[in-house]
Formats: sequence, structure tokens, C-alpha cells
Amino acid sequence: MAKRGGGFPGGMPGNMGNLMKQAQKMQRQMEEASKELEEKEVTAAAGGGAVEVTVSGKKEVTKVKIDPEAVDPDDVEMLEDMIMAATNEALRQIEEYSQQSMSKITGGMGGLGGGFPF
Repeated sequence: MAKRGGGFPGGMPGNMGNLMKQAQKMQRQMEEASKELEEKEVTAAAGGGAVEVTVSGKKEVTKVKIDPEAVDPDDVEMLEDMIMAATNEALRQIEEYSQQSMSKITGGMGGLGGGFPF
């Protein structure tokens, strides 16, 4: 008579242990990638380089550089648009870098976590 009880048929406990080790390794890699991302900075320009904005991996603006030639008191709106465009591009680049870094770890399993509880 076959013994009925808990556990998984076909050796699943061993596979589950390997899965847990892989999950822990992935979690460590994600933590390392997050730390690396925090130290990353990207700079984007607008207006042919008249405005440059640098954004950190924490998605914080760390530097704004404006060419004095871009400052026209009669056209402040143009300067505002250039700052906004450069900032948005820098944020887009840092987000893209973040997604690429995490995708390398998760194997493209749907972004951070990939549905896993970590």
C-alpha cells in the first residue's frame, strides 16, 4: 500500500530547494543592481545643448546647466520648455537603464519581482 502524506511526488522538494536558492540569488542581484542604480547619473540636453539636466538613479535632479545665451527675458517660456524637455529625457533614460538592469536579472519576467513575493 502506498504511503499517502505530505510532500510532492517525483522529487519536488529538491527542486523547490533549488528554486529557493535561485530566488535568493536573484534577490541579492536585484539589491546590488539597485545600489548601482542609485550611483548612476545621466545627463540630457535640450535646445542644442543650451540646457543640460543631470538626474541620479534615485530620480532626483542633481544638476542644471543653462547657457547664458539661452536666457532671453522676452522668451522665458522657451527656457522653461528646454528645462522641462531635458529633465523628462534624463528621467526617461534613467528609467530605461533601470528596466534594462532589472531585466538582465529577472530574464524579462515582467519587471521587478516578476510576480514573486520579494
